[in-house]
Amino acid sequence: MIAQQLRVARPTDDLEGVLRFYRDGVGMTVVASFEDHAGFDGVMLALPGADYHLEFTHQRGHRVGRAPGQDHLLVFYLPDAAAWQAAVERMRRQGYAPVPSYNPYWDERGSTFEDPDGYRVVFQNAAWEHRA
Repeated sequence: MIAQQLRVARPTDDLEGVLRFYRDGVGMTVVASFEDHAGFDGVMLALPGADYHLEFTHQRGHRVGRAPGQDHLLVFYLPDAAAWQAAVERMRRQGYAPVPSYNPYWDERGSTFEDPDGYRVVFQNAAWEHRA
């Protein structure tokens, strides 16, 4: 299978909070959004030049709750130390403090941050060597 684009989608109870976390903290760009589409509001975010994006939706009048566990992660591999440090500092400037990782592996060379829904983002100061 060859896919042209990858979208990771999940619901949220706090669309504005999640938008601020991924746009202002992580540094993603809003690529599309919608309001009241069959009772759903949503926003899609991407990193410039990336072949993937995240979609967050909120169904009006419906609650989805928090992440089911602390090991639900999005991992961003940032092998350049300066780029990694800039990403961590951007999160801190936006008011997001690192949290201890559920799996201590991620604390060895990374920093973990929790979004408003309890899902976590890891900035890993390493390259991922495996190629498909």
